[in-house]
Amino acid sequence: MTLRRLGRTDLMVPALCLGTMTWGRQNSPEEGFAQMDMALERGLFFWDTAEMYSAPPIAATCGRTEEIIGDWFARTGRRNEVLLASKVVGDGAGMDYLRGGKARADRKNITEAVEASLRRLRTDHIDLYQLHWPDRQADRFGRTVAHPAAQPGEVPIEETLSVFADLIKAGKIRHVGVSNETPWGTMRYVAAADHLGLPRIASIQNPYSLLNRTFEMGLAEVALREDVSMLAYSPLAAGTLTGKYLDGALPAPYRGSPKVAL
Repeated sequence: MTLRRLGRTDLMVPALCLGTMTWGRQNSPEEGFAQMDMALERGLFFWDTAEMYSAPPIAATCGRTEEIIGDWFARTGRRNEVLLASKVVGDGAGMDYLRGGKARADRKNITEAVEASLRRLRTDHIDLYQLHWPDRQADRFGRTVAHPAAQPGEVPIEETLSVFADLIKAGKIRHVGVSNETPWGTMRYVAAADHLGLPRIASIQNPYSLLNRTFEMGLAEVALREDVSMLAYSPLAAGTLTGKYLDGALPAPYRGSPKVAL
């Protein structure tokens, strides 16, 4: 397996990362166990999850994927063989079941979130801890929804990074990253880290595929010049590029109508 350096950290990760968001809803725990077994057998030791998984997110399965990973660690004793990434919800709008519907990227929420993730994962640290969504209205999935000025209640990026800094000092996380970010947001994180001596983001996890190349419009230059590794999710465009939706086919189960008609 080809290894690549994650940002400016000392972590060398496989070129492929195991995504886990379907475990506990679309896949059974047993299927998740089998995928983890297979991944390590083939040298795929970089795994990504999130507090809000399983997906699509609902109250009944929130945190379930992390529990399945934790059960596998407890059963196999192989936690030390895995570089584990997880994510904390930033702006939790629409998730009334997560921290009383008040999930934000502030000190209280992030601290509660990481403690809960560590319990579910049955581990004492997370190797890469990422902010799942910006704590502001921003472009998502190709939709432009950004506001030109800060909105009431936005958590400053500097506060979010300061919480991450304290968690690193406590040994609960090792490195930090962002997800679903914009060029402006990514540069603000980099600048805050450089100017204030806060943890530097190692990665940005955004959608990227042959059908979604928005990363190339601004973010690619930022990532390359600032050594922020890109973790591409949805590389098959939610299954569209596999051909499963050809000729109008809608195989069951599926997560929704395909984005592009082929």
